[in-house]
Amino acid sequence: MAAPMESLRKRRGGGDAPQPEPLKAPGREPPTGPPSLLPGTFWLTRIVLLRALAFIYFVAFLVAYNQNKQLIGEKGLLPSKLYLQQIQQYFRGKSVWDSFSYSPTIIWFLDWSYMDFILDAISLLGLGVSAFVIITSCANMLLMATLWILYFSLAHVGQIWYAFGWEFQLLETGFLGIFLCPLWTFSRLPKHTPTSNIVIWGFRWLIFRIMLGAGLIKVRGDRCWRELTCMDYHYEAIMQTQPVPNPIAYYLHQSPWWFHQFETLSNHFIELVVPFFIFFGRRMCIIHGIVQILFQTSNFCCPDFGVLQPTIHVY
Repeated sequence: MAAPMESLRKRRGGGDAPQPEPLKAPGREPPTGPPSLLPGTFWLTRIVLLRALAFIYFVAFLVAYNQNKQLIGEKGLLPSKLYLQQIQQYFRGKSVWDSFSYSPTIIWFLDWSYMDFILDAISLLGLGVSAFVIITSCANMLLMATLWILYFSLAHVGQIWYAFGWEFQLLETGFLGIFLCPLWTFSRLPKHTPTSNIVIWGFRWLIFRIMLGAGLIKVRGDRCWRELTCMDYHYEAIMQTQPVPNPIAYYLHQSPWWFHQFETLSNHFIELVVPFFIFFGRRMCIIHGIVQILFQTSNFCCPDFGVLQPTIHVY
């Protein structure tokens, strides 16, 4: 009788019968996968941004390799050796640090007797490192810091040839790119080094300052931007002053007056209003990125003016 009674108790009390699984609360399934691939970690942004930044470095070092000897070489228009000697003479009697802080460059520590070789070596080293990042999509802080130091050194002996805004815009962007990477590893998706939100916001702040500054300098600089008449002669000026004017500029110049006013108003909206979208959540960031990419694309395609407003969009 013991066995039937035990079986009866199991049937009444449930015994070892499997219990039904508790109902799951409605909503999203918990994310799975490596920590570096979770939503909101900007892992894809890091890959794309580092390759794009390396490509810009590659172009910059390629231009430096082709032109620096003629511009700042030993027999260049403004020899960098003479420039450094003048700095030394100006700070004579003071510490070496004064000269270095005035024009920080690694060339101070090299033999100036071979200035052309030094300039070529810096450019070729930069080309090699940037090409490695482009091809492999792998980078770390040491590689990105190397690119930054090399270009920083060229910019500070380039004098008027490196005095344009985009040179130091590249350096500022490249400096942020250093902290976008892990210190040592070459992994594309470093599991233990997620993308820093501080760096992402640093890039966003950079975009905000560039675009808002471009808009403010227009409305405060020339009244034609306030009167919406600048585009009436903008394309004509480009065709007459640019070394390689865009053929489309001729046809855009023939557009009616209302189209030129629309262009100017659109420019003001994109440069003075759209940058604030960055601070209003992810959806507005995406809208900001799309608008800015379309704006830059139109600049590159139409008036041969896009090179003056390069931006990197993180959203």
